[in-house]
Amino acid sequence: MLSALFRHTFLMLFGLFLALPLIVVFGVSFNGSAQMIFPPQDTGLRWYRTFFNDPAWNTAFQRSIIVAVFVSVLSTTVAMPVAYAIWRFNSRFARQLAGFGILPFLVPPIVIGIVFLIFGAIIGHVGRIENIIVSHAVTFLAIPLTMITLGFRAVDREVIECAQTLGASDSYVFRTVIIPLISPYVISGMIFAAIFSLNEVVIAFLVGGFVTQTLPVQIFVSLRTGFTPTMCVAAVLFFIIGVLGLLLIARLNNLPRLLGGRG
Repeated sequence: MLSALFRHTFLMLFGLFLALPLIVVFGVSFNGSAQMIFPPQDTGLRWYRTFFNDPAWNTAFQRSIIVAVFVSVLSTTVAMPVAYAIWRFNSRFARQLAGFGILPFLVPPIVIGIVFLIFGAIIGHVGRIENIIVSHAVTFLAIPLTMITLGFRAVDREVIECAQTLGASDSYVFRTVIIPLISPYVISGMIFAAIFSLNEVVIAFLVGGFVTQTLPVQIFVSLRTGFTPTMCVAAVLFFIIGVLGLLLIARLNNLPRLLGGRG
């Protein structure tokens, strides 16, 4: 009984410790003045109006959303056949290919950014949004690849054998049995990839530079001229998007198990 009380108290205090910075950021975003004051004073939506009326912030936010959507689609499109090959054939080549897909996620972002910066300079394609999309898709390919691999492992092969016994072809089984079973994992991988892409700054800054700025890069650049609560508005928007994404994943799948827990 005492150990359970201690555990719950520790988890509550730890959760509060993690939430305090977010509470401060939320509060500062509603300040009436340009100072970082908490608790907020003269509360209002001044900085939210500033954010959405400022072309630089608004464009950067829209660009980040576009990049995140394309990154999630592109990385999942590449991850799907690799995960399927591992599950279906379990060949050495497929496992090696998956290893190469996971490797960029383990490399420091600055290395990936420099690699794509040099590659873009060589082919004469610099400062484009496509560069950010491709570099993020390569970096975060490991996320949908891992999610979809988990999905294929969760498929009961007896169900497939039953369908094949009844005369279903491989393509029909894949469309009507496998796809519905792994779709929650596919969507989870897409959401995770999009969230990671939204919050990435190092690669986006090196690849896109000052020409094509995503919202994290816009925040980084704005810090050179001083702090404004507009940055907190951007952080609040990212936090809300991340929470909504995790809630959707939890609705579709077993979120604790996807995050490495036992749930």
